[in-house]
Amino acid sequence: MTGDPLTADPPRNGGTGRADDSVALRMSLDDPERFGEIFDAYFPEIHGYAARRLGPDAASDIASQTFLEAFRGRRRYDPSRAGVRTWLYGIATNVIGKHRRSEVRGLRARARLEPVRDTAGHADRVDARVSAEGLRGRLAGAIAGLPAGDRDVLLLVALADLSHKEVAAALDIPYGTVGSRLSRARRKVREALGGTNPMHEMEKDHG
Repeated sequence: MTGDPLTADPPRNGGTGRADDSVALRMSLDDPERFGEIFDAYFPEIHGYAARRLGPDAASDIASQTFLEAFRGRRRYDPSRAGVRTWLYGIATNVIGKHRRSEVRGLRARARLEPVRDTAGHADRVDARVSAEGLRGRLAGAIAGLPAGDRDVLLLVALADLSHKEVAAALDIPYGTVGSRLSRARRKVREALGGTNPMHEMEKDHG
């Protein structure tokens, strides 16, 4: 992978990003049942990510395919490059990438829905709005208009709370590319939402 190495994931909700994930994954090479520990720890989170991107109807298939590909490719996992959680998000994003047209159609359909919140003064930081409001209303329409790579980076930051280094590892892209894609995505979304104010400290880096 390209970018700075990651030796472990930070702690996440429900104790995910565990230090022993890479051990369980390595042990699963000889004892496939150990992979169940990875599945149990991360399936709900990956399912939720898929649901927020493609909707609940597709989420189970996306999450199942993600873990099937992870199981089949577990021998290629390199713990010096990324934590298991980050690696799984990379696989999930690649699986979602096979459904680009469906995602864009779904976002455009959700653009016609009223946003959960669309009040003045709500967090100007784009990824905070995505996380808090969900992909609907004008926000969904703006995200539908992003190039696929920019959308992936923005949504991994906003929905998965990955750092710049983690996104670089998950997508196998240079660290600097993450920053440029994220900056471009935030700018385009802000413009599509009416040019809500700019950055200041609220546009702080995740990296």
